[in-house]
Amino acid sequence: MTLKYTEDHEWLKIEGDIATVGITHHAQDALGDVVFVDLPAVGTTLAQKETAGVVESVKAAADVYMPVSGEILEVNEALRDDPALANSDPLGAGWFFKVKLSDASQLAALMDETSYSAFSANA
Repeated sequence: MTLKYTEDHEWLKIEGDIATVGITHHAQDALGDVVFVDLPAVGTTLAQKETAGVVESVKAAADVYMPVSGEILEVNEALRDDPALANSDPLGAGWFFKVKLSDASQLAALMDETSYSAFSANA
């Protein structure tokens, strides 16, 4: 298992050619209390940087971007029912979707935890 991060504050947990995607602690802190999450449809194929969904909070709405190109295999239905999971457990039960990677070479451009920590400290 490998963790990667984007400049848009998404995280990816990579296991083989499947990545679980969610928003980081930094993102959920900036958003405040999450009240609604719009997730992509299972079976949808999206390119890297395309909008995959929306997260709405009491403060703002923000797009969730595809960190890598691929096909949506699964979405977190529990998050639809309880959007606050994105706040209470953003790196666990608050995951957004799982994607089958179509171009694993895209992972090389993403940040590791050390790089992301330094990046988000200045964000």
